[in-house]
Amino acid sequence: MPDATVIPMNPEDPKRLSPSKAARRVGNTGPQPRRLRAAPPPPQEELPPPPPPPPLDEPGQAADAVAQLGAWVEEAVAFIQRRLRGDYAVDEFGFDPELNDQVLMGLVRPLYRSWFRVETSGLEHVPAEGGALVVANHSGTLAFDAVMTQVALLDDHPAHRHLRMLGANLVFATPFIGQVARASGHTLACQPDAQRLLDRGEIVGVWPEGFKGIGKPFSERYKLQRFGRGGFVETAVRARVPIIPTAIVGAEEIYPMIAESKVLARILGLPYFPITPTFPWLGPIGMIPLPSKWYIHFGEPISTQDLPANAADDPMIVFNLTDQVREQIQQMIYRLLMQRPSVFG
Repeated sequence: MPDATVIPMNPEDPKRLSPSKAARRVGNTGPQPRRLRAAPPPPQEELPPPPPPPPLDEPGQAADAVAQLGAWVEEAVAFIQRRLRGDYAVDEFGFDPELNDQVLMGLVRPLYRSWFRVETSGLEHVPAEGGALVVANHSGTLAFDAVMTQVALLDDHPAHRHLRMLGANLVFATPFIGQVARASGHTLACQPDAQRLLDRGEIVGVWPEGFKGIGKPFSERYKLQRFGRGGFVETAVRARVPIIPTAIVGAEEIYPMIAESKVLARILGLPYFPITPTFPWLGPIGMIPLPSKWYIHFGEPISTQDLPANAADDPMIVFNLTDQVREQIQQMIYRLLMQRPSVFG
């Protein structure tokens, strides 16, 4: 048998090539398109490690909270026991300092700190001791501005002064409101009471606009009304105490008074019956004040020490001094309005 002839395999033989290569070699002799390679996947961005879990409260913190709660309960129990025993002091005007500082002011402090976010300036103009007369503008439909000024002097003044405010007859003739006002240290807006308080070295607050100020329409906001006949100036001159003009911005927006009902005011015996965008349409909810941003500034005191001995009996001196106080308050209001970024801050 003859030796078999071994035919070497030609790698270029189309029979030995894959169908695709064979087709390119046999059927298509022109240039072939290049095959695109898939782009490599982008490198994965390394994510930062997750933050560590917040540390657990130390046992000591929980113990401190329990201790504080226990101390508060003990103080509350001791306060109630003192009230039941009658072991507390009330002055001739009915002022109860313990009840005012621990209870009444505690009810309105959240409004001062968190709701109205009151910013107070010029406290250095209020003396740390001795008498003085604080004179401020009045607004807001309800007299929140007077109460916020009281909190400012009690909490933020270095000497923690009590503000003894002078109120209208209606305040003390109203059941419950009158008792609360007396316990807070306020008294009737009359010259004998104001004179006695100033002679005792108290800080006395007066809002000369009265109901004309808090009951004015929203269109006249931050425009001071008449200051009356200047009785507050006469009292301060007789007591030889400084007069501290005070400007309050923010109270005008808590109850925007767009109208009033004179019929309801006469029926209820009120100086005015306000109508706002929320009251009386929303009922009790409409009585919630809007959270406007407040500023209270105590201006430079006006001294009465250098006035003549009979200055309190001179109508021209009293009138000029009253007009000076009013003008100074109005200018301070304009400056505060320019500094305030927005109504709700």
